[in-house]
Amino acid sequence: MTPCARVDLRAMHPSPVPTSPSPSPSPSPRAPGLDLLRAIAIGVVMLYHLSSHGIDVSGPGRHGWMGVDLFFVLSGYLIGWPVLRDLAAGRTPDWAGFVAGRALRILPAYLAVLALYLALPAWCEAGTMPPAWQFLTFTMNVLPDHLTQRAYSHAWSLCVEEHFYLLFPLAAWLLARRGRMPGVLATSAGAALLFGAGMLLRDWEWRHAIAPHLAPGGDAARAVAGYVGRIYSPTWTRVDGLLAGVLLAALRAFRPAWWTRVLSHGWVLLGAGLALLVAATRVDVLGRGGAAFLYPLVALGCACLLLGALSPRTPLGCRALQGIRVLARLAFSLYLTHRQVVAWLDGVAGDVAANAPFTAFVLYNGASLAVAALLYVAVERPGLRMRRGMARRLPDALAG
Repeated sequence: MTPCARVDLRAMHPSPVPTSPSPSPSPSPRAPGLDLLRAIAIGVVMLYHLSSHGIDVSGPGRHGWMGVDLFFVLSGYLIGWPVLRDLAAGRTPDWAGFVAGRALRILPAYLAVLALYLALPAWCEAGTMPPAWQFLTFTMNVLPDHLTQRAYSHAWSLCVEEHFYLLFPLAAWLLARRGRMPGVLATSAGAALLFGAGMLLRDWEWRHAIAPHLAPGGDAARAVAGYVGRIYSPTWTRVDGLLAGVLLAALRAFRPAWWTRVLSHGWVLLGAGLALLVAATRVDVLGRGGAAFLYPLVALGCACLLLGALSPRTPLGCRALQGIRVLARLAFSLYLTHRQVVAWLDGVAGDVAANAPFTAFVLYNGASLAVAALLYVAVERPGLRMRRGMARRLPDALAG
């Protein structure tokens, strides 16, 4: 990726914590491996964004944008599993609880940070931001103006997730209602079609919106802005990770014996996932091949990591690491706030990043953790408690 592209593409978002735990003993949404992947995802995203502020960490500083794809895979699996589990068993999922649970998980912290952006414009990490109605309707990722409206731009991936929360349960319900709920093979065939459609769409967009600006005499800034607006941010070009996660959920729901057999190869899956992600770092993001094939490649690598992290054959699947769960719990609040915190510190700390990069690294990450912890305790955790209370009350209310 070019330095210009690396700066302009820093917009990541961690997937929300799953709505409800799996009833099966393993793996659960609070499995150690899942927490570790959440922590890794938010960590590399933060390092990626720090490289715009003079603290360039080799590896994540260039390729940490893949953290958002890891979150997409996690979200596809964790949202897809309870829905497909119920449908595979012939049960009707708790749709009301699903929608209310997602709202209580996402909206309190998201809207609190949006309110801070609107009330304290000087705290923005960029000069201007899209109009508030785009954030309230989760449409800012399909109407981006990356050249001039870059504040709170990392909310793009939250928009992708919100669209997924609405469309995936609806699609699953319609299929089940018509008696055509697909098994894992049919689901895989449908996903393959969607993967292929996404690659063709991104290739078309690259040829028409990006390639002209990469030609001799073109405008590199417009090429990057076109890439962000036409390929990187829109929901219809970024469903690869979510699809990969849903495929894993379908495998577990419809073919549990296959699922167990796959998890028995945990070390192979971890190795394959790392190899695929290393291969992805060699792909030119702004090139035609990168536009078409990079996101499926990263999604496949992240899916292999997820399987390896869930496998009881690897330490990741059965052993919690010190401090990882705390970082995983703070992931959403960290994502929402860390860019503003770092931008504010740039203004008050002067040239600390240039003169004392290690001190800046500790300062920026420590301050980001402190602000995220405050947001979690004051806003996010009360919403989670309301969700848990609603989950206990809703079945009785529906039964009555």
